[in-house]
Amino acid sequence: MAVTSNDLSDYARLLGDVRSRIQAARSRAALAVNAELIRLYWDIGQLIDSRQAAEGWGARVVDRLAADIRNDLPEIKGFSRLNIQRMVAFFRAYRGESAIVSQAVTQLPATLEGVPWGHHVVILTKIKDPTAREWYLRQTVEQGWSRSALTRAIERDEYGRAGRAVSNFARTLPPDQAAIALQSFKDPYIFDFLTLDTDFREAELEAGLIEHVERFLLELGQGFAFVGRQIDLAVGSETYRLDLLFYHLRLRAFIVVELKLGAFKPEYAGKLNFYCSVVDDVYRHDDDTKTIGLLLCQTGDRLVAEYALRDIHKPLGLSTYDLTRSLPAEMASSLPTIEQIESELGEFQQHATDV
Repeated sequence: MAVTSNDLSDYARLLGDVRSRIQAARSRAALAVNAELIRLYWDIGQLIDSRQAAEGWGARVVDRLAADIRNDLPEIKGFSRLNIQRMVAFFRAYRGESAIVSQAVTQLPATLEGVPWGHHVVILTKIKDPTAREWYLRQTVEQGWSRSALTRAIERDEYGRAGRAVSNFARTLPPDQAAIALQSFKDPYIFDFLTLDTDFREAELEAGLIEHVERFLLELGQGFAFVGRQIDLAVGSETYRLDLLFYHLRLRAFIVVELKLGAFKPEYAGKLNFYCSVVDDVYRHDDDTKTIGLLLCQTGDRLVAEYALRDIHKPLGLSTYDLTRSLPAEMASSLPTIEQIESELGEFQQHATDV
């Protein structure tokens, strides 16, 4: 299929602007609804924590509070024993031991205010590492993740995979754009929505990804807009065909994606560099930034990939992909067990004494 219009990037910019305005309006509405509730829960968590420390109160104060609030204010929801426990766990998780909390702990950080309570519960119960927690908090705000999208991101270890692609972005892109590009590409990509035979071909992989293009875009991440597949590039007397073409709305750049079976080979980088050069000449608008290439192989040696990119001047990223539905051992081991979750949320119940 050939792309016949040079207006693709103009439309992509329009689409990006409209989406940005819609997302901004939705974010403002969500913040207005949730910020006060989050501040209240933070304050209650801080109050209980400080009184327990000062008065030596134990776990049963939470049971008593939950019962009394239910009796005195029966119309008020959200103050069950478990939720009050979560308020204390919420305060303790970010009370100055986190980079997010740079001001006095009596003031709730803006990053925390921007995340709905249900999202906080997911992060608190599923993530143990403070740095990972902060990453998911920021991504929730920046990406506008729903609770199900956040849960899916955690289950698929988006934090562990983000920014892992081998690339030459630091050398070939301006610093701000290089940072966005690096975080936009991950390693590995997980295409667990595909059902392919063991001996599949590249064409079958490509067709499967396009058949499930919505899930493919979710795995690529926010900002990718699909332009086309098997795009003809006429150069001299030859016609070349690139696998997939996307436009990244934040980077304002075309993204050439090439799929390869087996292990990475250095010559793949040269061909991808060639495709990016042609796309720059044929499709790139004056307002677009450099076309970026992403090569997806089943396996690859990072050192070989780094050498292959060393003297290439086009911005290229190299990642692997996985078709399995199971989590790698190191990914699964990073998730807390049920016992750890219960311990986290019930931490302040330990060594409890009656009021």
